[in-house]
Amino acid sequence: MIEALIGAAVALITGAATLTNRLHTRISDVDKRIDGIELRIAERYVSREELSSSLKRFEDHMVRIENKLDAIVLGKLPNA
Repeated sequence: MIEALIGAAVALITGAATLTNRLHTRISDVDKRIDGIELRIAERYVSREELSSSLKRFEDHMVRIENKLDAIVLGKLPNA
């Protein structure tokens, strides 16, 4: 009787350890995948300075276009 209880206890402990190990492995895999996603997001992230610089260049181009359109409307387009 005691041998059967000892065998059952060992089997129960082994089963619990196996389940814990599998759960830990799956959690580690998910953690690695999330880290990979964070890294990909960080690689493609645009800094505030880069965005500000790009918007400034875009705005400068738009101002030049507006000036040319104003010149066309007013008939003062320089000969190009």
